[in-house]
Amino acid sequence: MLHIIRMRNFGMELLLMMLTSGVWLIPTCDAQECGRPLVGTRIVGGSEARDGAWPWQVDIQMGTSGHVCGGSIISSDWVLSAAHCFPNPSDVSSYHLYMGRYQLDGTNQFETSREVKRVVVAHGYSTPQEGRDVALVELSSPLAWTSHIQPVCLPNADFQFYAGTMCYVTGWGDTQEGVSLSGVGTLREVGVPIIDQDSCNSMYQMDSYNLDKVSILSDMICAGYQEGGKDSCQGTRWWRHPSPVTGDTFCSVGNGTWIQAGVVSFGLGCAQKNRPGVYARVSSFAGLIRSTVPDAQLLDRACQRAAHSLVVLSVALTAVMLGR
Repeated sequence: MLHIIRMRNFGMELLLMMLTSGVWLIPTCDAQECGRPLVGTRIVGGSEARDGAWPWQVDIQMGTSGHVCGGSIISSDWVLSAAHCFPNPSDVSSYHLYMGRYQLDGTNQFETSREVKRVVVAHGYSTPQEGRDVALVELSSPLAWTSHIQPVCLPNADFQFYAGTMCYVTGWGDTQEGVSLSGVGTLREVGVPIIDQDSCNSMYQMDSYNLDKVSILSDMICAGYQEGGKDSCQGTRWWRHPSPVTGDTFCSVGNGTWIQAGVVSFGLGCAQKNRPGVYARVSSFAGLIRSTVPDAQLLDRACQRAAHSLVVLSVALTAVMLGR
């Protein structure tokens, strides 16, 4: 429903985040509590995530359809996802959300579930290609923090995600175009770099028929490779006319903290050349998030500078929507 910066991205249902320290409106950044997994580590270059490595990951299921989207925990009462996952936001009776889940069809000893109290869709949303593809989902009752259930950090409006930053996308989507997740459906991750807006726009104009032409708007962010090969479909299925899919992109910047850069929105095919994944840019919705979810933790530019310094000193760069 996350989350692309100086690290790597995952490709399942797309998820974008950036490692940095800080807390919402606290310039010293040392009071930050979000974005810190308490167990597990990521698998560099891997496909299956470790249990507990992404404690903000949410499995969104609807009625008999099963898993339809992904999301990320941003407070004890709220989840961030994509607007296209809720085509009728006034009717949420058939939705069930699972937190602490690792396997779609296996045993999950750390999971808990909630129903949906209400959904707040970004004003002006119509279709993913026209932007504004963000939804805030209020849970039926608050969550309790555990080793496998934690909130992710979010970027304030002034937070920048630079081209080339490697991030993760995570989720339970297809492993290849047309190839569904097999076995017990273990959470997967994949790393992809952020692509600047002009370059992404140019890629989508290449080899395009009229129906395929896409404009990358200011509230969108791209991640992937021009040559293809890695995408959110390795965890997320993308459609020209999207059916419910989500994912988030998460980036890490040096001190073990993750921040969500984007929410999987749409794409053409799966890991195709010149067709990188397109995400809703979370920082573009900082005002909506702050006014709706006061206890969500948004990191500002001061925290970004502190995190960048850590990266330089360590001479290190580190770089996953769910749906089907």
